[in-house]
Amino acid sequence: MAVNTRFATGVHALLLLAAEPDVLQTSEDVARKLNTNPVVIRRVFSLLQQAELVESQKGPSGGSRLARSARDITLADIYRALDPGDIFHTASASATSTNKLSHALQQALKDAQKALEKELDQTSLNQLVKKSGKKDKH
Repeated sequence: MAVNTRFATGVHALLLLAAEPDVLQTSEDVARKLNTNPVVIRRVFSLLQQAELVESQKGPSGGSRLARSARDITLADIYRALDPGDIFHTASASATSTNKLSHALQQALKDAQKALEKELDQTSLNQLVKKSGKKDKH
């Protein structure tokens, strides 16, 4: 099973933007700092822009920056922008007894996802920037 790294990449990229909130950073700059391909960063930034977490300017002097203060962006905001589906997948069952078990499992997994999102909602980008020793100017 492939691991989805979009959320981790998005958090790291936004932390770089939060550390220098007044600087437009190109996808190439961010990709180089994260040791990944600029195309990966552009795809992540595109999703984050749709969620109004990032604003981007095109052109030779363009780049991206946070659309709002790092204090106002939580890990849950980033998670929902980049991984909007269920984190767990269960097989569908046709037998009545298996169907009841499947329903119980689905409910437990929904509860786990809600707990994850609740936990992510308690941490802002600003808090992570402070923990990393970099200062947010917003």
